Amino acid sequence: MKEPIFCGVATAIVTPFIHNEIDFRAVERILDTQVEAGVQAVVVTGTTGEASTLSIAEKSELWRFVYDYLGGCIKVIAGVGTNDTAASVYQSKIAQECGADALLAVTPYYNKCSQDGLVAHYTAIADATELPLIAYNVPSRTGVNLLPQTCKRLSDHPNIAGVKEASGNISQISEILSLCSQFPLWSGNDDQIVPIMSLGGLGVISVLSNICPKAVVEMAEACLNQDYHFAAKMQLHYLPLIEALFSDVNPIPVKEAMCQMGICSRELRLPLTPLSAQKRLLLTEAMNMCI
Repeated sequence: MKEPIFCGVATAIVTPFIHNEIDFRAVERILDTQVEAGVQAVVVTGTTGEASTLSIAEKSELWRFVYDYLGGCIKVIAGVGTNDTAASVYQSKIAQECGADALLAVTPYYNKCSQDGLVAHYTAIADATELPLIAYNVPSRTGVNLLPQTCKRLSDHPNIAGVKEASGNISQISEILSLCSQFPLWSGNDDQIVPIMSLGGLGVISVLSNICPKAVVEMAEACLNQDYHFAAKMQLHYLPLIEALFSDVNPIPVKEAMCQMGICSRELRLPLTPLSAQKRLLLTEAMNMCI
């Protein structure tokens, strides 16, 4: 197998705002919590980090800040995915200059390219830097599905280091793992950590671990130690909270949860808007039940 960027948990961290500016004091609190919990990596400027409404200047400032603050104690994975290959290549080069350890790129959205287009897109990004690149498949948000045979083609590239799989299709994930035995795969869905790891996945890129990182680390470590009975009990225990965290578009609910925990504000950038009062109540109830 290719050398994994991480085994266990990478947290897709939120980007906290105050008056529409990045709140770097809150970023410090978030990073301290993640390091203390024992996560292996953080993903900065991914979907959960509201990358689509961050300028390249904001992204580069955030990448450099996170890299400098962590001082190499855990991996920094920079989200550089866009629907413009040239823009993703440009961001990848800047992320490398800012100290990122690896890159994460979602499949191009809206243009909805072909499978050949996906190979060309990821090849261009992977050729642009020396950093390992994780492909990210989340067809519910992009309208594009990265198929198993395409993953097989991508796995031949030395800089393409694996796939974050959030299709929700266990049969497809099984086929990827069967076809690409040397290609690391991580769950992109918190409700499928244990099923995917039981098939050979190496961990999770998690939203849930923004608010209970120690529990997610414990669940992933149990899977890595093949204690699937214990891991499954944890997966089921946290299922109501996971469902509440995805009761609205990510990262709306997780920012609300983190606000309730005093970690950062619930502020979002338009077109995202705060969680409704009804869903906020359901989230609070799930947090009280599970944490």
